Amino acid sequence: MNEVNEEIAQILTLLGIQKENLSWSTRITIIIGILLIAYLATKLFRHLIMPVIRKITEQTKATWDDYLFNDRMLKAFCRLIPPIVLHILMPFAFRDMEYLLNVLQKGCVIYIIVAGLMLINQFLNSLYEISNEHERLRNRPLKGIYQMINLIAIGVGIIIIISVLINQDATTILAGLGASAAVLMLIFKDSILGLVAGVQLSANDMLRPGDWITMPKYGADGDVLEVSLTTVKVRNFDKTITTIPPYALVSDSFQNWRGMRETGGRRIKRSLYIDMTSVHFCTEEEKKHFVEKGWLTPEEAAQAQPPVNLRVFRDYLQNYLKQHPKVHKELMIMVRQMQPTPEGLPLEVYCFSDTTEWIKYESLQGEIFDHFIAMLPEFGLRVFQRPSGKDFQPANETSNA
Repeated sequence: MNEVNEEIAQILTLLGIQKENLSWSTRITIIIGILLIAYLATKLFRHLIMPVIRKITEQTKATWDDYLFNDRMLKAFCRLIPPIVLHILMPFAFRDMEYLLNVLQKGCVIYIIVAGLMLINQFLNSLYEISNEHERLRNRPLKGIYQMINLIAIGVGIIIIISVLINQDATTILAGLGASAAVLMLIFKDSILGLVAGVQLSANDMLRPGDWITMPKYGADGDVLEVSLTTVKVRNFDKTITTIPPYALVSDSFQNWRGMRETGGRRIKRSLYIDMTSVHFCTEEEKKHFVEKGWLTPEEAAQAQPPVNLRVFRDYLQNYLKQHPKVHKELMIMVRQMQPTPEGLPLEVYCFSDTTEWIKYESLQGEIFDHFIAMLPEFGLRVFQRPSGKDFQPANETSNA
């Protein structure tokens, strides 16, 4: 910078201007010239260099440069030009006014630091947009990491600004801050925990934007909208928004339904409670009926030990599920008998739909159990349910008569 100033001084000396005895009129003229140079340099970059960069990025096949050299990035870089030009040329105009020159140069340095932080912020935003376009990175919770880097950059920028204002080395300020590290950790506790949690969530692939998660402790049951440094936004199915601290997802338990969506099938696990008094060995008429329907083979009907109607019904359910066009054939299909309860004998249906869409899933589940309940009388079985007033009505009428 001194060499540049000397060259400028030599040029003005040839023009008859002595920098040791600058008059205010000459000083003002030089200041106007410096401001004009800063203005022209900014306009030159904005209207000449920026269009050239845009054309170059448009002609390339890669898409990352379209985000990295977008208008926001170039305008942020353009803000650095005026303070740099002023910082270089101001010493000549105020060489004999050391105090004022020092103040103006500090202002230029602070301006450069603030503009640099704005440039870093735009750069991180561009990286986030690039990662959203990348197939592997788009589903990673990287926003919190970018926010933490931006926060660190702002912290470093503030320390440098303070060191400029008080004429102290930045390392001295950092050493002084070391004594108050406990206070800083308390102030930035959520941010630090959020950063650590974000790294864990990303490294272990525990959570992605768009995942359906369930976390009853926080009333969350819906799709993840955003994973940031301090919050995870979940849009519930009732269209409300729940915010959860990222570290809560690491320290507590939550259910992620992504595996279900990736598999392509949603589990159906529901039981029919059979009235155990309706379970019996098949009569000859029932065996003949079952053989005619194809629910029982002639060999099974001819065995000395008659088959049980519940076993025939269970086999029928198994075959029905295997032949149903909307049941996922590559995943488990099972009908099993559970532990008897006072409410009846549970007959559990365990299978998967061939879709994860909620409405289609519920429609299939209702269709299957509507059919099963309607078929129970065909096998001489009844569904158990607690008696109601209607169940006792015939008996009361008889007694009154």
